[in-house]
Amino acid sequence: MILGLDHAVVLVRDIEAGVAGYQALLGRAPVWRAQKEGVATAVFSLANTSLELMAPVAEGEGADRVRSVLDAQGEGLASLAFAVEDIGAARHRLARLGLSPSDVSDGESRDLGSERTMTWKRTRTDAKVTGGVKMFFLQRAEPFALSPATADATVDALDHIVLSTPDPERAAALYGARLGLDMKLDRTVAALQTRFLFFRIGGLVFEIIHSLKTGKGDGPDKIFGVSWRVADVAATRERLQEAGFEVSELREGRKPGTRVFTVRTGTFGVPTIVIEQGQRIEQGQRDD
Repeated sequence: MILGLDHAVVLVRDIEAGVAGYQALLGRAPVWRAQKEGVATAVFSLANTSLELMAPVAEGEGADRVRSVLDAQGEGLASLAFAVEDIGAARHRLARLGLSPSDVSDGESRDLGSERTMTWKRTRTDAKVTGGVKMFFLQRAEPFALSPATADATVDALDHIVLSTPDPERAAALYGARLGLDMKLDRTVAALQTRFLFFRIGGLVFEIIHSLKTGKGDGPDKIFGVSWRVADVAATRERLQEAGFEVSELREGRKPGTRVFTVRTGTFGVPTIVIEQGQRIEQGQRDD
């Protein structure tokens, strides 16, 4: 049913600041910019997914919804949109799985620069039955082009997206059994007092974390953060440092052969690390 993650949405208060910040972070320019219902959007398209920035810029129904979310939870990751091949079949399956999908609707966006139009069909599930995470399912008429590089040592792809959950069994059932993501690993790290669940889909990993210290609960899951994949992590770190980002020291990742650093500023509320994958992932190793 699901081909991959079409895009993740990040809400920001100032669209121009968001675009400038993420262009500096990714080393790539937005490939699409639009405005509708008082909401400005900018899309950065990478090898395996896209990042959509969204901000209120005028009056309108859409702007009111975005302002409401920003007032409630601040800037940061807000929703996930999955790519599907057949929206009708996807909605049918979502309904059979009890995920309460909306009717299929048509979407359209016009790029402010080129005046090209892009269309899609979509449905959304009820967040009450997806652990509180807002999810959309899209069938696009055409994909976005890759965002052009504006610097050396660019970010090439999303390596993994991190969600936190108070109920790992609920999350495993949702992302594995119901949505059909490929579960690769379920491991508890006693030293970190954390249980990790890893699912792979469309060239990236969903990492779901559960704190053993807080125990099991019935609260909402949260889209927590991201890890961007690069070819040369040292060069990317140097570029970001020169651009004014506060970054951690370079360190070995938890998976053998990886090197990572943390981006501490300029991510608009999104916990962010940058990773260079080394050796090929072998069976039984973790997928982060």
